[in-house]
Amino acid sequence: MIPPKPPARADRVTLWRYLRLFRADILSAQPARLYRAWMAEFRTPFFRSYLCNDPALVRTVLTERPQDFPKSDRIREGLAPLLGRSVFVTNGAEWARQRRIIDPAFEGGRLKGSFAAMWAAAEGAAARMPEGEVEIEAEASHAAADVIFRTLFSIPIEDATAAAVFRAFRAHQATQPILNLAAVLRLPRWFPRLHRRATLRTAAEIRRLIEALVAARAAAIAAGTAPADLATKIMTTPDPQTGERFTPPEMVDQVAIFFLAGHETSAAALGWALLCLALAPEWQEKVAAEADEVLAGPPDFAMMGRLRLARDVFREALRLYPPVPMMVREAACPATFRDRRVPAGSQVVVSPWHLHRHERLWDDPDAFDPARWGTDAGRASARDAWLPFSAGPRVCPGAGFAMVEGPLLLAHLARACRFAPVPGRMPVPVAHLTVRARDGIWLRVARRG
Repeated sequence: MIPPKPPARADRVTLWRYLRLFRADILSAQPARLYRAWMAEFRTPFFRSYLCNDPALVRTVLTERPQDFPKSDRIREGLAPLLGRSVFVTNGAEWARQRRIIDPAFEGGRLKGSFAAMWAAAEGAAARMPEGEVEIEAEASHAAADVIFRTLFSIPIEDATAAAVFRAFRAHQATQPILNLAAVLRLPRWFPRLHRRATLRTAAEIRRLIEALVAARAAAIAAGTAPADLATKIMTTPDPQTGERFTPPEMVDQVAIFFLAGHETSAAALGWALLCLALAPEWQEKVAAEADEVLAGPPDFAMMGRLRLARDVFREALRLYPPVPMMVREAACPATFRDRRVPAGSQVVVSPWHLHRHERLWDDPDAFDPARWGTDAGRASARDAWLPFSAGPRVCPGAGFAMVEGPLLLAHLARACRFAPVPGRMPVPVAHLTVRARDGIWLRVARRG
């Protein structure tokens, strides 16, 4: 089964046409040859960039020499209104300090402690799912937001503040391009960043709501009444090197990226996974049967080891629709890639979107085939070309969290409902903050008996 894929542009277009395509959707702005190239160079009057699909180059950039290829300011400037100086956009000593405080909250034992909250959110998502023709991205966003609120702040999505943050995030996602044009063109610092008014407004609203949550939690910690959830763990963890904790403004930045990374990306992946199941009914029935067997008893973290089909379906959805389609780094010093000189200051792009569908790295790369994860060839391809959570020191700290949350939500939903495509409403993937559908993902939903 071949799920939808965005169109690719012609190999040669004018710079103005490329920038217009890029501004509208980064995926369809790229040429088809990138699905088979090991490397590509793009030159404009404003910047030079190199896209790397060669697994050896990807390892160099992300794992072996990450200090030579820090996060690009072009990404940071676009996301600054919402994320401030969160761990997603910082570099060097500032980033290292943030990770030392954050990482302990996402260790294996903490995942087990969050399982009951994830289970409650999954049950809520299955109970809420309406019947008929349903816009699934909205339901997936609701479910993923519920997981984040329950695990981070011990409040359900029905809480008034949680609901307000969720609505604001939905509005922000629709306004935020993946890159800021002023940053892409490297306009001077004094030049306005050209953020959309709606982007600035929704980012300010989200941050105001998060500030209230952080302030309330700080008061509860001081009073000794705070629940033992992720927010409490992060806010009370000192940097092992300095003994310092996050200040309230720093915590607002971190919570913003937890919502973006833990809600927006998970929601995108779940929506595409449900579409894939709708287009492959035989896999849908296998996942539902597995869920019936595994989820029959009370919640137990050990269940995750038995949700093998749900896990492989979710992995395959992450392969076909990686929530973060491209990662942009900057060459801090000159480098040589495949005998080609890469000057300092160049943009280096690692594209999960193209790696995950690369014709030389995957068998039948555009097909939805969860069975590939049980084969030697599939596992070998994954080692070289599957990085939905990045890789190396900057691998997403919530990767393990996502690989519990996603299959668990998917299993609960497949157990409760049947999903089918809506004729004439096949979604087209586009990249905003994450890979979403241009007009939503519409599925026909029916309750199982």
